[in-house]
Parts: sequence; C-alpha cells; structure tokens
Amino acid sequence: MVLWLCAAQAVALCAGLTVIGVFQKIGFMAFQPTGAGAVLIGTLSFQGATWILIPFFLRQHHVNWRDVFGLRRTELNRIWFPAIPVAIAFLPVAALLQAVLIYLCRKIGWSPETEAAVTVLAGAQSLWLQAYLVAFYIIVGPVAEEFIFRGVLYPFFKQRSHPMLAWFLVSFLFALVHWDLVAFLPLFLLALILTWLYELTNNLLAPITAHALFNIAGVIVFYFGEKITHFFHIT
Repeated sequence: MVLWLCAAQAVALCAGLTVIGVFQKIGFMAFQPTGAGAVLIGTLSFQGATWILIPFFLRQHHVNWRDVFGLRRTELNRIWFPAIPVAIAFLPVAALLQAVLIYLCRKIGWSPETEAAVTVLAGAQSLWLQAYLVAFYIIVGPVAEEFIFRGVLYPFFKQRSHPMLAWFLVSFLFALVHWDLVAFLPLFLLALILTWLYELTNNLLAPITAHALFNIAGVIVFYFGEKITHFFHIT
C-alpha cells in the first residue's frame, strides 16, 4: 500500500509537471514559473494529490482521521505542549544556521539562489494567489508532507530497518525534496525534530503543528522582515 501511494503521487506529480511544461511551450503566461496556473498545478499535483489519497490510504488500513492525526480531545494537551515550544525554540536556530550558510557561500564566491517558496510568493501579483499560497504554506503543505514523511515513510522504513536509520533517511528525503541547497541543513534538522515529535506523541498533529509554525514564521519574515529589522534598528 505504501508503494501504491508513492506511485500514485509520482504519477500525479509527473502529470502536473507535464501539463505545466506543455502550456509553457505554447506560450501561456499563466504557466510561467510564478504564474497562477503553474503555481496551482505545481502545488496541487503533489501536496494536493496527497490530500486526495489520504482517505483511500486510511480506509485500506482501517484507521480513521482522529486516531492518525491526534484529533481526540484527550490527546490535544499532550500534543500542544511539546510541539509549540519546540517549534519556537528551533526558529532562531534555523535562522542563524541559514544566515551562516549564506555567509559562507558568499565568502567562497557563490551567490545562493532565493528559496523557491520565497520566489513563488514574491512573484504572486494577485491578492487571491498570495492568499492561496499563504494557506498552502500554513495548512495544505504541512498536513500533506507530514502525512507522507512521518505518517507513511517513517513507519515503513522503521519496520524494515533500524529506527535510527529510518529517522535519518526520512529526514534526508524531506530536506532533499525541497530542492534548496542552502536550506538543506536547517530543513534536515527540522525533519529530525518533527520525527522526534511524532515518536513522542504517536500521532501526526504534533509535527504538523510544529511544521505549520515554522512556515508561519517564514511568511511573517517575508511580509514584515524589513519592518521588523527597521524597528529594532531604531530602538
């Protein structure tokens, strides 16, 4: 069933990329890298497809949403406590680590590219597309990615290898699929923490919450980063 899920996601992703490529060659402006068509199909062909596949996967394993995602009332307090403080504590570490990596890259004469998520958000000219991307980064993306990496791949590899190997392998894959060399190490460390939260709470709501908070911080920095820096400068 895990292989079926991965195959279905691969087909959906390839189909989405093919559609984008075809319309780009035809010359549709909406399907240029930051156009609305490319953004919608690009996001929905992977994370969006995961949302469609989740109920089929759960049905095949005879489990429900509340058990998998930790939505039972008695479990919520046990989830919020580790997820929120851990995410908040990791944010300055990730920011500092990425700043150091960018500095080192520039020192050796290599100018790192802007993160893909930032590029897409910066290129979204319409308000509705920006609103969609913010909702995607905060809700759609974290749920889909945590289901894939923590909910499916981690238990799959853990059952077939040493737990520590599964922990590092899934974290490596999580960082790799984001295709960002400078952010690779911070994302790898984030993935290690998210997997630890999943092990600690035995459900997905804790890593989803931490993941969403991490993305919220990124959105805040994107929209208000200069104002925040200016505020601390003048004070």
